[in-house]
Amino acid sequence: MTDDPLQLGRAHYQRRAWSDAWQSLSQADQAAPLQGDDLERLAMAAYLLGRDGDYLLALERAHAAHLAAGDRARAVRCAFWLGLRLMFRGETGHATGWLGRAQRLLDQAPHDCVEQGYLLLPLVNQHLDAGEFDAAYSAAERAGAIGDRFADAELTASARHLQGRARIEQGRVTEGLALLDEAMLAVATGTLSPMVTGLTYCSVIDGCQQAHAMRRAHEWTAALTQWCDAQPEMVAFSGICLVHRAEILQTHGAWDDALAEARRAQARCEAAGNRHAAGAALYQQAEVLRLRGEFDDAEDAYGQASRHGWDPQPGLALLRAAQRRVHEAARAIDVALRTATQRCQRARLLPAAVQVLLQAGERDAAARACDELEAIATGFCSEEFGALAAYARGSLALAAGHAHDALPCLQRAAQVWQHEAPYGLARARMQSAHARHALGDADGARLDFDAARALFARLGAAPDLAQADASVLAGAGPGRPHGLTARELQVLRLVAAGKSNKAIATALFLSERTIDRHVSNILAKLDVPSRAAATAFAYEADLIRRT
Repeated sequence: MTDDPLQLGRAHYQRRAWSDAWQSLSQADQAAPLQGDDLERLAMAAYLLGRDGDYLLALERAHAAHLAAGDRARAVRCAFWLGLRLMFRGETGHATGWLGRAQRLLDQAPHDCVEQGYLLLPLVNQHLDAGEFDAAYSAAERAGAIGDRFADAELTASARHLQGRARIEQGRVTEGLALLDEAMLAVATGTLSPMVTGLTYCSVIDGCQQAHAMRRAHEWTAALTQWCDAQPEMVAFSGICLVHRAEILQTHGAWDDALAEARRAQARCEAAGNRHAAGAALYQQAEVLRLRGEFDDAEDAYGQASRHGWDPQPGLALLRAAQRRVHEAARAIDVALRTATQRCQRARLLPAAVQVLLQAGERDAAARACDELEAIATGFCSEEFGALAAYARGSLALAAGHAHDALPCLQRAAQVWQHEAPYGLARARMQSAHARHALGDADGARLDFDAARALFARLGAAPDLAQADASVLAGAGPGRPHGLTARELQVLRLVAAGKSNKAIATALFLSERTIDRHVSNILAKLDVPSRAAATAFAYEADLIRRT
């Protein structure tokens, strides 16, 4: 034991007691200005405690101290980290200045050095952001080669995971995931710096989610959680870790816990000054609130997420659809798809697009979205993403009145979601119930309906539960209640006869607008997506022959 604050600060840093390290090193710095190595320790402790301004200031001082000591390589490394952090903060001018200074110092070096590889990493990120995935992979590959040549594990891990991200964006998902796993092997050794460890964890998990490799994402999130829990004072990285945990909890049906974790994540991310990650936490809150039917709170959370720089789609469009504002939802999802150019962006939007467009009656547009979704699913080789595509295809076939084609797709999705995604399972079984009902399989429809309804009730999915209880399946079969008025029954019989709304209006001496409203009410009351499905119900329920 020692009373020397510098020695204490180094010891606290070594055992990852970040608050004690910050305090002791700050105390030592007040007594006598720290040298470069200790200023870097002070900077890292500040960053991990969420003191972003102090991190940048200490790192600037470390850069100057290394230059004064004639250690050009360490000065370059500090300039690199300053530029990278400022780039992530969106301060492009300052970031470019520091990275330019680092490059100028390198250009003055008489021989090759590992820092040349580090300065390729911001270039990789720029290429990824611009959608230039071939260039991103090439630059990351060069950085990785430099890391291998100099046996620099941190550079190699950073480069490998960026190569993986580029491959996933190129559609070479299997190869990309293998590169991500390779990067994580280095992280798992526990020998990398906290900065590289945290950044790699977060980027790899995000890459797995983009590729819909959810089991991998869950595995690495569990490892990240363990790493964060071992450093309870750490603010940086713990917030985004909680966002990932919230996503997993939501998928597994623990919605109350997911909401609590997302709120903790928001607080941690805001404390660390990471507005973008706070936006992700707010979006995650909105998703749970939407699924529970707390629409006003969900809308507020989507709005806050947007103000933090997080895209509120497709969740906001799904909210509008749940509020029966389906045309607004369809326009929003159309705009989102028109502006999404990258494969992973479109993969995130397309499952919701199929749902919204079907609900809006835009079956052709839904079919195009479904075709693209299936094409991406084939490239992703992901069982989970394949289930989303199968569910979309089944819903599309059901809306077209092709229940025979719909049922196998819906069963395939339900099989994938059986153990780890109860909400997806409930939706698939509810659609299967509609398909069986249309095919005349009353017992099968009842079993699927009861299972789906029980899952919705257990999850607290109030909108889905209400829709189930109001559907024809809640009282399916001849002579069972359907909730239609006498006028709506009259309109339904004419719809089943193949009449257009204009022809029905003429036959009943009503306005076409009134018939439009009646048809909308019929579809809503019967909980069917199309005129064809309403016709199938009318025949199955023996309404056509009634007087």
